[in-house]
Amino acid sequence: MIRARLARVSLLWKILVSTSLTLAVLLLVTGRLVQQHVVRITTLGLEQEVETSLQAYESLWRARAQMLSSISLLLSTMSDVRAAFSTGDRATIQDTAGEIWSKVSEENAIFVVADPRGRVLASLGGNPETAFLQDLSIVQSAASKFPRQATGFLLQSGRLYQVVVTPVYVQSAHEPALLNVLLAGYLIDPAVAQRLKASTGGSDFIFVADGRVIASTLDPRTTRDLESLQSNRSRMHRVTAQGTAYAVLAAPLMDVMGQPIGEIHIVRSFAAAQKHLASLERDVIGICLLTLMAGLGLSYVLAKRIVEPIKRLDRAASDIARQNYDSRVPVESQDELGRLAATFNAMSASIREAREELIRYERIATIGRLSTSIAHDLRNPLAAIYGGSEMLVDGDLPPLQVKRLALNIYRASRRIQELLQDLVNVSRGKAKATEMCRLRDVISAAYEAVAPAAESQAVHFRFEVPDNLELPLERARMERVFLNLFSNALEAMPSGGSIHVSAAESSGAVLIRVADTGPGIAEEIRTRLFQPFVSAGKKNGLGIGLALARQTVLDHGGDLWVDPLPGAGACFCLRLSL
Repeated sequence: MIRARLARVSLLWKILVSTSLTLAVLLLVTGRLVQQHVVRITTLGLEQEVETSLQAYESLWRARAQMLSSISLLLSTMSDVRAAFSTGDRATIQDTAGEIWSKVSEENAIFVVADPRGRVLASLGGNPETAFLQDLSIVQSAASKFPRQATGFLLQSGRLYQVVVTPVYVQSAHEPALLNVLLAGYLIDPAVAQRLKASTGGSDFIFVADGRVIASTLDPRTTRDLESLQSNRSRMHRVTAQGTAYAVLAAPLMDVMGQPIGEIHIVRSFAAAQKHLASLERDVIGICLLTLMAGLGLSYVLAKRIVEPIKRLDRAASDIARQNYDSRVPVESQDELGRLAATFNAMSASIREAREELIRYERIATIGRLSTSIAHDLRNPLAAIYGGSEMLVDGDLPPLQVKRLALNIYRASRRIQELLQDLVNVSRGKAKATEMCRLRDVISAAYEAVAPAAESQAVHFRFEVPDNLELPLERARMERVFLNLFSNALEAMPSGGSIHVSAAESSGAVLIRVADTGPGIAEEIRTRLFQPFVSAGKKNGLGIGLALARQTVLDHGGDLWVDPLPGAGACFCLRLSL
């Protein structure tokens, strides 16, 4: 069903639909590939920015640790500071070291002096909230690295610090003795995180320790959502929070012993990239639509230039099918279509010439067949007329013989008249007006003409035709139809038989059947039975009776055909409109 419907679609629409589908698929695939490529490039760019931010963070952190180490070493080597440390007095240490520390450090840097056991002797720098008042367990942890400095992160009183632990030794009688321990560092707070963000080109930072967020550059809700979605901290990964995608890279925060005490999460938002991708998607869709429209327009113009010559060829071919051999196709180009049009015109001219030649040959052949048939069919009646006339002229015959000879001459002349009437009917033009006739009367009139011959041949007729069945007919022509069918049946049954004629109404028409018990129709003429001059085994006639009979039925809006019967016999069927 679908294939049949597609077969009726015009060639122009087939080209447009196939072109549009092809362009749409190609543009869709191309746009999708471009979008995926841009997304991949953007994602890689953001991930590289996150990794670059991590490198920048590590470089900055190393620089801060190096600065703390340098300041701590400088203080530990100053004689007056060492002398103040040796007193163990808090006020002395603060007065001596505090002034120097305030000159060489930043405002938020802290400086703590502790004894070898970690007891805080003095806390300098920072602010009162970040002052170290408790004993420092980190001193005992970092002792294994003395006399080298120890660097790392420290979680103290819920706060996170980047610290450098520096031992201060004094010379004793045998070997240097540990006098004090200096702890210098920076507090990790939102301000530090913001400075990191500014120095890394916009990456956000989240410091996490002891299972909670210490500092973040993001708003609290986004920070909380991101932390709750952290499922893979071993590599770069993506999470979505508040409808925005983020690239997250985690790095551990190590204490002075190299053990992790927290993590730093470097976060890069895809919000700006998503806006650019959405804008790119709109641009790609717009470009695809414009390209599709332009492609369809160009395809329509080109397809029309191709289809129009094909339509002209189709119309010209239809004209030739209707036997209008003068139809021509204009040749508008020298391409394949132009050459096809020229070839078509040449073919049309060749067909017209061949048809005219065939008509001439057919006319000559028809005249020959007609002449042969007329000569053959007229020979016997003319012979009867010639012989009878000669006997009447040359001899003195008794009245009974004269009457018999006159009857023979009459019959022969009547046969000649019938043959000439058949020839007239071949060239018959307009049909006469019809009249309402009883079908049984028309059939009976034809039967009466052949009744003597039927009786002499022992052929029995049986009629099943309703008496009240009337039709609009040309009576004389229809009588000739049935007379022809009856005559053919009688000629096929010289040794006797039967002819059955039946009629019945069916779907606004009358179906008439004329069946005989003769030998049937020869196989070699069955397909050509209604063509003129076609006959097999006939002694009389031109072979045009059935052709005329069928044309008469067709002129009455009906049809005549042969219904094959099982076994012997022939059955002719007529359908006539009521």
